[in-house]
Amino acid sequence: MDAQARAEELLHAYVASGRETGLQVAAWLDGALVVDAWAGTADPATGRAVDGDTLFQLYSCGKGLTATAIHLLADRGVLDYDAPIAAYWPEFGVHGKDRITVRHALTHRAGIPHLPDDFTLGDMADWDRACAVVADMTPVGEPGTRSGYHPVVFGWLLGETIRRADGRRPDRFVREEITGPLGIDGSLDFGIPGEALPRVAHHREADDTGAVPARHAPADTPLRTLSSAAQANHPLRLGACVPSSAVGTARGLARLYAALARGGELDGVRLLSPDRIATATATAVHGIDATLGKPMRRGLGYVLGRPGTPMGHARVFGHDGVGESIGFADPAHRFSLAVAKNRLTDDWTPASTTYALAAAIREALGLPLPGA
Repeated sequence: MDAQARAEELLHAYVASGRETGLQVAAWLDGALVVDAWAGTADPATGRAVDGDTLFQLYSCGKGLTATAIHLLADRGVLDYDAPIAAYWPEFGVHGKDRITVRHALTHRAGIPHLPDDFTLGDMADWDRACAVVADMTPVGEPGTRSGYHPVVFGWLLGETIRRADGRRPDRFVREEITGPLGIDGSLDFGIPGEALPRVAHHREADDTGAVPARHAPADTPLRTLSSAAQANHPLRLGACVPSSAVGTARGLARLYAALARGGELDGVRLLSPDRIATATATAVHGIDATLGKPMRRGLGYVLGRPGTPMGHARVFGHDGVGESIGFADPAHRFSLAVAKNRLTDDWTPASTTYALAAAIREALGLPLPGA
């Protein structure tokens, strides 16, 4: 059975069993799209089906897009990894943050992992207000020491650095320099326009067996009080430029990593130099993450593969997100894969949907299995 047929078989089986609601998977091999499959329901309330253009809240998969933008600017000599962020963004250099570098932010060592408890949906939707909150934060530990995941702060920390160094807000920057040239503008963004909302899959928590109603919490709702699904479904969240997250399709995310898997170039579009990719994906931190409490390997902004995860192999890099969404590149085999789904499960073991899809597609293509 070829990879496309195997992926379709698995997707439809997972939906039929109730394990998944709606999902997509896409894979590229040596510059060719070899899997582009989907199944299930995008909105249980209306019965709208998932198709290849359905948009999903990909959450932290967006960090890989942000990291790619940072590396593009480093390739051009616009940014220096070891420069203080305050050199680009002077307002940030207060409360002991003057020594925090771009490298610290990329490796989650800035020491400001969590937003204030009173940070709201409205704050998230207002770029200048969100950046002002981040600029006024005080580190909870010595910057540059322990690596502790910065789930949301990562986005504005690096996104405003992009804006100050380049002049363009990161959503505009990636459209003009990355997703536009690759032909995936509208299929991978930090936030989406209102007219794209009908394309978005309705997300649900893993233990929710019924249709999830649309969330219309007011703008002054503290972000911490909302579940992942409630955030994923909220128009303010979907429309906000939050460079720690992304909204997109598996097809779009896999194409980004297809370019990175081929030394930074795809269909005549060059994103990064091979040397830059090597620098960005070398092991920068390795050990127990101070926020997550589990072992992690990270390069500069990318998660690196390790056994027991869908990425598996040490040379694989990418980023995962809430709900088992993922996108990654395997340069050794010029292979990339992405999964998007709207049931927000959180199982990264070999029993998970994402791991099983990655393993089955690799096997069908004759590639080493995760961890092999």
